[in-house]
Amino acid sequence: MDREGPSRREFLEMLTRLGLSAGGAGLLAACPGLGRLTGLAPEEAYAAESLDALIKHAPAARYWISSAHEGASCTTCHEAADIKGRKKFRHSPAAVKCLLCAHECLIADGERGRCRTRVNVGGTLRTLVYGRPISEHVDPIEKKPFYHFLPGSEAYSLATSGCPLRCQFCQNWEISQASPEDYHVSYRSAEDMALRARSRKAPVVAFTYNEPTVFTEYLTDIAREARALGLRSVIISCGFMNEDPLREMIDVLDAFKIDLKGYSEEFYRKVTKSELGPVLRSIRQIASAGKHLELVNLVVPTLNDSRKDLTDLCKWVAGELGPDVPVHFTRFHPDFRLLNLPPTPVSTLEKAREIAMEQGIRYAFVGNVPGHPGNHTYCHACGKILIERKGFFVVDEHIRNGRCGHCKAPVAGVWK
Repeated sequence: MDREGPSRREFLEMLTRLGLSAGGAGLLAACPGLGRLTGLAPEEAYAAESLDALIKHAPAARYWISSAHEGASCTTCHEAADIKGRKKFRHSPAAVKCLLCAHECLIADGERGRCRTRVNVGGTLRTLVYGRPISEHVDPIEKKPFYHFLPGSEAYSLATSGCPLRCQFCQNWEISQASPEDYHVSYRSAEDMALRARSRKAPVVAFTYNEPTVFTEYLTDIAREARALGLRSVIISCGFMNEDPLREMIDVLDAFKIDLKGYSEEFYRKVTKSELGPVLRSIRQIASAGKHLELVNLVVPTLNDSRKDLTDLCKWVAGELGPDVPVHFTRFHPDFRLLNLPPTPVSTLEKAREIAMEQGIRYAFVGNVPGHPGNHTYCHACGKILIERKGFFVVDEHIRNGRCGHCKAPVAGVWK
């Protein structure tokens, strides 16, 4: 089992230092941006009194292969160079290779991958988070942030626990770095979640807070149920998934917000314990599919805020994706394991926005700085304000049928 990130004991100790209690409604109520725990449904509830109890109810996952599968060979899971000269052997009990994210964890029987949400049970990979949302809340869609997708709408937002990354600056670490057994919650079907979204009169379902890829089976089922009810679905993701799972997400989701955390392999490896390449591949795949896409770059002082880092990122976006993908440069605040760094200077975010516009990006924003003029959407042709924002709320809009209400120039986005 992957041991990176806090252990269960370390996780609980961190919560204790913050005066919180894992599994209680007080935890998520105290987390900025998170909602209350889901309500109980006694006839369906299976609160996880232990990991064994949780595994007992865990359904089979998708996107994996087992050494017990017919036709499986050593090279199914291992690089040929790593097994050269070795005799063929059979794992007993069967090993599993997870194909959901780019880590592609090799998981022994009874063990879990890096995300902590998928477990090998006798050669079958099972998901520990299907039907187990630990947070739900209705947010302005601008909070995700989506600035060019149904601005002013509300998004019914939900999360489970777990994440394949170990970002030292994670602002939702209480759930992303937790294990499923850290929370006692009740089962909620995909249909139930879609109905809950509709009952809250939210036109959008948002998969967010932790990394939604880890609950892809639940996510895609909810999105299908939501679509049948006339709702749209969006994801807020690190983009570290493999191509096949992403292809299924593209089929059922309406918009993607991807965190492009930097443009340096060294930064990704040291600060997030992952790699840049798969994220760039995912972004290209989404853009090629014609789905609405927005990018966020959390600008962290001394780590990814150099002019070269920002310029390289903006050049890649402009060159690979074109000028119309909104890019949000967001202010870092000390959190989790980066408490030693100061908040990002506003001048650095302004510099990033300026660089983006110099590279031809039409819609570049300053994020996490309420009241900053960089929060607004401006027409790329006449320069006038198209969408005026105050915090996470739209206070004025001048877009008519996808065009600037001043000069009639087209404005990229989904407006109705």
